[in-house]
Amino acid sequence: MSEKKVAIITGASRGIGRATSVELAKAGYFTVINYKENEAAAAETLMLVKATGGDGETLKFDVTSAAQTKKHITSIAERHGRIHILVNNAGITADGLFLLLGEDEWDNVINTTLKGFYNMTKCVLREMIKNKCGSIVSVSSVAGIMPNRGQTNYSAAKAGLIGASRSLAAEVARFGIKVNVVAPGLIETDMVKNAPVAEIKKAIPMARIGKPEEVARVIRFLCSDDASYITGQTISINGGMC
Repeated sequence: MSEKKVAIITGASRGIGRATSVELAKAGYFTVINYKENEAAAAETLMLVKATGGDGETLKFDVTSAAQTKKHITSIAERHGRIHILVNNAGITADGLFLLLGEDEWDNVINTTLKGFYNMTKCVLREMIKNKCGSIVSVSSVAGIMPNRGQTNYSAAKAGLIGASRSLAAEVARFGIKVNVVAPGLIETDMVKNAPVAEIKKAIPMARIGKPEEVARVIRFLCSDDASYITGQTISINGGMC
């Protein structure tokens, strides 16, 4: 009997996280759909996963809480076996000019992305090292690479993911673990509902915004054996922005 393959995707109730859950389910992974608040949206993601013929479960916890994260990651391992793939997708925005940013707006954005990365990755990494196998993909942003007014907190968080992932990749490569990053540009998610899409499209050579599935397919590739010699890399998915 083949080993059950398990993937956990944080912030998976909507957008890129949802699309990634579906893509990994298509690839044969049991997908653990993490969410913080929106139970109905997470249930819809699970429904889409099962529609592919795959299977999974929803799991509510806050990735910024070390205690919650450790409890639930331990539970996953006990119920389903080891975790093969971790996708650090959870992230929020709280845009505003730097001088007007409140401390909470800074901390909440940084903590969701970077402390979430720390808590989740720390919990799964020991077993990955033990088994000498695993893939970790974190979802950064074009904002972590290019300047963007009004997003110093978000840019700091997303750039931090890139730096942290590169260093971690160098640490764990010898154990057969891949650590990579995707950096999406403007993607059709809730985060862009209030963005000036028409203006932004002028800066995109492809002259359109991307779809979550286009990001999810790259994540699936980075997690696959086809990407067996790729680690420590950041793949931009932004329609040609530079």
